[in-house]
Amino acid sequence: MKEPRLPAAIDPAVAQLAAARPDFQAIARWIKPGAQVLDLGCGDGSLLRYLRETRSAHGYGVEINDEGVLACVRNRVNVIQADLESGLSGFESGSFDYVILSQTLQAMRHTERIVREMVRVGREAIVSFPNFGYWRHRVQVLMGRMPVSKSLPYQWFNTPNVHLCTLKDFEWFCDQHGVRILERMVLGNGSTVTWFPNLLGSIAVYRVEQLR
Repeated sequence: MKEPRLPAAIDPAVAQLAAARPDFQAIARWIKPGAQVLDLGCGDGSLLRYLRETRSAHGYGVEINDEGVLACVRNRVNVIQADLESGLSGFESGSFDYVILSQTLQAMRHTERIVREMVRVGREAIVSFPNFGYWRHRVQVLMGRMPVSKSLPYQWFNTPNVHLCTLKDFEWFCDQHGVRILERMVLGNGSTVTWFPNLLGSIAVYRVEQLR
């Protein structure tokens, strides 16, 4: 994969983000310059800050956590405090170029509703999640333990994750729910995985739209 080139004058803190979160680079690769973006479960606003610096993108984050909202303000990111589980009824259809859900899908209780709302509000949606089919996860399950890894860092008793899936699971889900997959990128150790991605990739990133 040809990685997106960062502007020469990029903020060093943002460059560190790119190194720590390779999925940010994958997402940025699909964002058109100047795009209007809605980032769901935006945390401290790091992704929106990254897209602002690298793609001149602008938009809003949605975050429920008080500390996350304050961090967004410190990062000069527009943020709306709201619970994603309640849906996106406050946003008009097609009001954003992209709606992003970055490594939050697995923590959503109402998976079907949030994906349906994403492709309604955004002309396109981008979803990333840890791949439960990654070989290290399979080995840990075979050894009788729930997986703990860089992409799944929590123990079974303190994890926020409620709906883990593999690449095949997500693609079946899209097929069953009228969601067209436009592009897929699978990452492992920060690099793109093209060979046996459901086995060797730890993070999946999809660009999708509503099937019309």
